[in-house]
Amino acid sequence: MLRFLMLIALIAGTSYAQSSAEHEFLEGIKSPEVTVVHLWAPWCSNCQAEFKTGGWSKIITENPQVRFYFVSVWNNGEDGRAMLQKFQIADQPNVTILADPGPRKGDNKIKQFAGMPLSWIPTTWIYKGGDLRYALNYGEVRFDVLQQFLQDSKSEWSHKGEPSIASP
Repeated sequence: MLRFLMLIALIAGTSYAQSSAEHEFLEGIKSPEVTVVHLWAPWCSNCQAEFKTGGWSKIITENPQVRFYFVSVWNNGEDGRAMLQKFQIADQPNVTILADPGPRKGDNKIKQFAGMPLSWIPTTWIYKGGDLRYALNYGEVRFDVLQQFLQDSKSEWSHKGEPSIASP
């Protein structure tokens, strides 16, 4: 019985273990610069549509100070590098390509990445200094909107010192 309980504890502990992709991503977003993470998979038609427009390649090239993480999820541990190379993304100096090892299908497919919910791909998150600035969780990115979010994320705004709207 004791061995069985130890096995259950071991399985439970490993099912919540952070993947190397998550670890590398979490280290990367600590940068004071703007960081974008794009969760995608090569088999996803919405992801393919984004690449075909050339929008990703263009926005990466036009924002060399921004770090981009392309994380393939629900793709059985494959990183999709061939597709990213086809669309001139893989070899850009400000791009990191990662793959989550989680399964693609079924009840065991990951439902969160780095503590954030993941229910749809493509999903795009924008960080600055470790803080989430924008989360586009459902579908294809409009690149003019993404560019605006990148610009807005560079600002140093704060609500400190503003009057409260709470009633006395």
